[in-house]
Amino acid sequence: MPVMESAPVTPRARPRNCAGLRVGPRRPDGRDQYTISEVVEFTGLSAHTLRWYERIGLMPHVDRTHTGQRRFTNRDLDWLDLVSKLRLTGMPVADMVRYAELVREGPQTFPEREELLTAHREDVRRRIDELRSTLDVLDYKIDLYADARRAAEREHERG
Repeated sequence: MPVMESAPVTPRARPRNCAGLRVGPRRPDGRDQYTISEVVEFTGLSAHTLRWYERIGLMPHVDRTHTGQRRFTNRDLDWLDLVSKLRLTGMPVADMVRYAELVREGPQTFPEREELLTAHREDVRRRIDELRSTLDVLDYKIDLYADARRAAEREHERG
């Protein structure tokens, strides 16, 4: 049974990146089966990563053809989009696997899922604050060097 928690799909919509911008090719109308190479094209993930996700339980129960070739669905692509966003935010793989397990266990795990995502959100917010503070230091240093450069240019013009 595939992981079944994702945002709704608009069939002709191209996937979006974390900034909400559309990226990659559009998903074809009326299709809900994709090869691993098509998923690589849609998601930007490597085939190795997709196989690894499946192996560790992050992308379990991918359908297969009678010859054993993986067949991904739109729901799988939506799940991979969520996983990519969680990775981008720095969520540890173990937490993502735990989240996937909770999703597979059903609605009775909503409180645990909420707790896991809430804790991660707080970590993301803390890291954003740290990055803002670091950005302030960088801005200060850049301004300092820009002021020094302008002063040197004025001195050179006079001299």
